[in-house]
Amino acid sequence: MSLPNWARAHASVPPYGSDPLFAASIRTTPDDFQVTEELGYPFTGDGEHDFLWIEKTGANTEWVSRQLAAFAEVPARDVGYAGLKDRHAVTRQWFSVPRWHSPDWKLLDVDGVQILEVQRHNKKLRRGAHRANHFRIVLRGEDLADHASMLEQRVQVIREQGVPNYFGEQRFGRAGNNLELADVFAAGKRLPRHKRSIAISTIRSFLFNEYLHARVVDGSWNQLRPGDKANLDGTNSVFDVDEVNEDLVRRCREMDIHPAGELVGDGSDCDNEKWLAALAKARVEPGTRSLRLRVTDLEIEAGVDAVTLSFGLTRGAFATSVLRELVQASEASRGDRQ
Repeated sequence: MSLPNWARAHASVPPYGSDPLFAASIRTTPDDFQVTEELGYPFTGDGEHDFLWIEKTGANTEWVSRQLAAFAEVPARDVGYAGLKDRHAVTRQWFSVPRWHSPDWKLLDVDGVQILEVQRHNKKLRRGAHRANHFRIVLRGEDLADHASMLEQRVQVIREQGVPNYFGEQRFGRAGNNLELADVFAAGKRLPRHKRSIAISTIRSFLFNEYLHARVVDGSWNQLRPGDKANLDGTNSVFDVDEVNEDLVRRCREMDIHPAGELVGDGSDCDNEKWLAALAKARVEPGTRSLRLRVTDLEIEAGVDAVTLSFGLTRGAFATSVLRELVQASEASRGDRQ
């Protein structure tokens, strides 16, 4: 099932449209797509958990966690990680493992996995506990140097204005197949817990993207409107916007706050009644997500046949939301986001 071509904010044909600057390939090799996790809090130096700073290549996060659990002789559910990282990439992230049996991590031998550092902490690493992710992505193609000037201009706009905070295509499965799973869930079929979770996430992500698309089209994705909720940059803190005053306009312009959209749940309102009824039956609470994504430390290095981008994003954001505003990217090696 194909996904909609949601509107780009910084299209080459103003005011809004669907034209990236050029086409390029990503993930030609795992080293072309690098992700480094920023945890954002100090370790206690003691406690029952080993925190492992791991570099993995060509391996998904859940698989690595199972290998760590087997080596440490603990249940897989007791291994913690902050987020799922891409499989077809070189990624660096933290894992926590109970040290009940005092494992000697120097003896770990897992293909594609290297332990870079070991720390001690008194709590398990929870999902979503990290602060940010930092990306280094190489785009490859022919005659990319011809686009260097336009690319630098677009990059500067993104530095100043951010990008629409779409959920990436990876959220919807290969070829959008998770949308079919969402329909199966909405039809009332019982699903295993992990597939039920995927279906719920797909519904909420798709409906959010549809709402954000409409805000991009009408030009308000980066502006507060009366009745919006405002999201404090880099946090889960939101507040109601009853009236848009000069101070809120200034803070929004400076990207201290962003307009937020709803992640639908029980009591929400939209056109897809079957999906909403399924969320209500599952007692899914509504949530919020920023409509705009601030891109930090965005740098570009352009060569003849390759362009290297480096940037940072808050947790829960997708690098593809940045890439789609620049290029039509095709993956040399396909795979689900991890």
